[in-house]
Amino acid sequence: MQTLKKYYNQNPLWVILLAALFFRMLAVVFSKGFGWIDDQFLIIEIAQSWIDGSDYYGWLPSTDGTNEPKGFSFFYVGLHYLLLSFLEWVNIFDPQGKMYVVRFLHALWSLLIVFFGYKITLKLSEQKTASLVGWMMALLWFFPFLSVRNLVEFVSIPLLMWGTYLTVQSSKSTKWSTWIWVGILFGLAFNIRMQTLLFSGGIGIVLLFSKRWKEALLVGLGTIGIIAVIQGGIDYLVWDEPFIQLKSYVLYNMEHAADYTTGPWYVYLLFLLGILIPPISIFIFWGWLRSWKKLLILFVPTLLFLLFHSYYPNKQERFVITIVPFLIIAGTIGWQQIVLKYKSNKALFGLNKYSWYFFWTINLILLLPVTLIYSKKARVEAMEHLSHYPELEYFLIEDINKNVLRFPPMFYLEKWVPYDAMMERDKFSSFKKKKDWKIISNQPGFVLFFQPDNIEQRVKKMKTVFPQLVFDEMIQPGKADKVLHWLNPINDNQNIYIYRNEAVISTKSK
Repeated sequence: MQTLKKYYNQNPLWVILLAALFFRMLAVVFSKGFGWIDDQFLIIEIAQSWIDGSDYYGWLPSTDGTNEPKGFSFFYVGLHYLLLSFLEWVNIFDPQGKMYVVRFLHALWSLLIVFFGYKITLKLSEQKTASLVGWMMALLWFFPFLSVRNLVEFVSIPLLMWGTYLTVQSSKSTKWSTWIWVGILFGLAFNIRMQTLLFSGGIGIVLLFSKRWKEALLVGLGTIGIIAVIQGGIDYLVWDEPFIQLKSYVLYNMEHAADYTTGPWYVYLLFLLGILIPPISIFIFWGWLRSWKKLLILFVPTLLFLLFHSYYPNKQERFVITIVPFLIIAGTIGWQQIVLKYKSNKALFGLNKYSWYFFWTINLILLLPVTLIYSKKARVEAMEHLSHYPELEYFLIEDINKNVLRFPPMFYLEKWVPYDAMMERDKFSSFKKKKDWKIISNQPGFVLFFQPDNIEQRVKKMKTVFPQLVFDEMIQPGKADKVLHWLNPINDNQNIYIYRNEAVISTKSK
């Protein structure tokens, strides 16, 4: 025990990184599926469909000219296109096998958050606070889960932290190559997640107000240069117009800002206070506010990012995940300085001590189950089940209790066939007239009934159109999906009942 303690005292960062790696490897192995629409359908599905030559979601220019830019950068998707192509080149075709590799690489990438979180804190504070921040970056209850997701809000963090670390480390340096590299890092982050420009722009503002004109100019040149090469270059090659995706993204978000989940301006404050576990979360916010002058290089970018998203109508919690590490760094440094300043105050000392006990207790209770979440299990395994039927050419989703379609992840089907969905807003009489269903080639090979509500009546009704429907399989959601649905019904991950149409596919797969 003494040897381990001695090793930790001599090598705290390596121990912290090993702990971070351990939990991220658990997530690599067990946290299958996907977390949100974006990490699956805007990344993995797009890249694999390109590899298979289908452009299933219409992201590329079409021969008839009907496809338009979707407003998403091709950079991060393109990296997955190259990765998944390489995996097929080495004979890894199984979707789950591919995703093990994808999660593993993302887990390694996320270790940079731990590394730079520790290094930034050590540069701005002292060893004890740096270790505390390092452990939070390594073991914060939702970080291992997010570390293996294809979520641009999280994947862009290491680049921002790397650039921030160099900015802090080189506070007195005028070496032009360092500041150009900082700009390149920020530009790469932008090419993954465009809103990161708010953060890097905040750092530029701090440099300008500090009268560090040369450094600000070099960072700006590096940022603009790499954006022009990657964003502008790819758009020109694909669409014959540089920055057309950026233009489409801005216009779309201006026109549709209120079309998605909205909420009051303070919703992100409540969210951050909640996920960072009060009362420590309150202390972190207080420390962040109190230390703003000393930690301006962290405070201004974080504030700009938070203010913009608090003002912008579309409120989705993942949008502000990007600033969580920076909030933790600045807030923890600031709070530790407050505690040190009033170290003779026994009440504050006790409050701080037991609040951290409470934080780590709750955090560790949440850490393992969240790390092991198999998210969206029912939808993933439903598509895997259908993949056993190579003759499948078309299927139908029946989810008449909902108006929001839960998209099937076609990546796991391993083919890009058309499907239709019948939702609550759709009239059955209209559905019956949609096609000449008596023609066998028009009929779906499978009908997937989402949710158990009135399932027998729904199947009976559907059999009036497809009389040869037979039960094939029932896929249950994972335990975590059930808990999330219980906590909030909007997390709609329920049973999927798969019925095979024997008129189209006569034999059940073994």
